[in-house]
Amino acid sequence: MIGVDTNILVRYLTQDDAIQARKVDSFLDAAIENGSLLRVDDIVLCEVVWVLRAAYRLGKPAIADALDRLMGTTIFSFEDRELLRGALADYLEGAGDFSDYVIGRRNAGAGCDHTVTFDRQLADRSSFVTL
Repeated sequence: MIGVDTNILVRYLTQDDAIQARKVDSFLDAAIENGSLLRVDDIVLCEVVWVLRAAYRLGKPAIADALDRLMGTTIFSFEDRELLRGALADYLEGAGDFSDYVIGRRNAGAGCDHTVTFDRQLADRSSFVTL
């Protein structure tokens, strides 16, 4: 298994730098050919969302589509794909950031009753309690 960083996934999704995009495409083709899995850490996925929103000015539907494509690609391995899919559904329905919903779901999975936050955008979620 090989870990991938945020910039690799951003190039894969955006294809905005021709030279780097070709390198990423070649890397992915080689990984597929060799039967390698590429590990995507939860933090990397959260960073991808941030970059797509902040640097590329993509809206929530386009970002969600990109995440869905990544999670649906079998070459990519995630710690808990179903947790991330749940966080993605929360992100589409709620006003918070994707990373907030990943945190909330990871905390719930660790046995937490809820996650305490100052983020009022999460007040409508039972898994969060705002102070």
